[in-house]
Amino acid sequence: MNRLIISLIAMAMLTLSSCVISKKVTYLENMVVDSLYKMQDIPELKIQKYDRLSITISSKTPELAAPFNPDGGIYNVGDNGEITTSGAGGGTTEKGYMVDRNGNIDFPVLGNIPAEGKTVDELKKFIYDRLINENLINSPLVRIELLNLKVMMMGEVGSKGIINVQDGQMSLLEAITRSGGLTNNALTEEITVIREENGYRKMYVSNIEDVNFFNSPTFYLKQNDIVYVKPRSAVPTPREDLTWRYVGFATGLLTLGVSLVALFNRN
Repeated sequence: MNRLIISLIAMAMLTLSSCVISKKVTYLENMVVDSLYKMQDIPELKIQKYDRLSITISSKTPELAAPFNPDGGIYNVGDNGEITTSGAGGGTTEKGYMVDRNGNIDFPVLGNIPAEGKTVDELKKFIYDRLINENLINSPLVRIELLNLKVMMMGEVGSKGIINVQDGQMSLLEAITRSGGLTNNALTEEITVIREENGYRKMYVSNIEDVNFFNSPTFYLKQNDIVYVKPRSAVPTPREDLTWRYVGFATGLLTLGVSLVALFNRN
């Protein structure tokens, strides 16, 4: 009889523990050692509405660049061909030019410039060509930087929130790592990225356990991407979690009591 009771309690504890066991997180599980996987080209980011751009115009003659920069701008070419600039000061260039709802930026002297849909290099060339064709600067140096490259991390990651990207590129794996990694309850087969494209939002789903993830359009993230990691099972509320703790504690006490009774009966 005692053996039956102990067996039933052990089975109950095993059932309770199995309810909280989560799948172990595994990245690129089917990647083969010493096999070669072609690297994906880093996509050029397209400028979107409400992006902020840092734009600096430099010239060998500071007076020519001054109207395009709050503090003017000058560049020098060294003997080794390296270009150094100065004059990227405060004001407009520091906080950036915001792309308005029509996709334009209001730039000194040049006025409204269409920016939406262009890459940074395309916008750089557009401004460069205008400066040359309108005889404003003979040999300008145009530098543009996207200031608001950030992604939002949600769901089953260690640290939820917004990640700012300083170097202009970030992979999904890097974003997950910077967010503290995935929790044990993460559904690794369905990592969701919500992306803004041509005025619409589109959802992509990737499986980071599969090496085909290297070819995913969301392997490299873009500005304003939302990354949502789905839970594998329902996450208990604080009240439910507390209830299960009490149940586990009570089950432990009951098991201890039955074990002691069985031990005393043997004696």
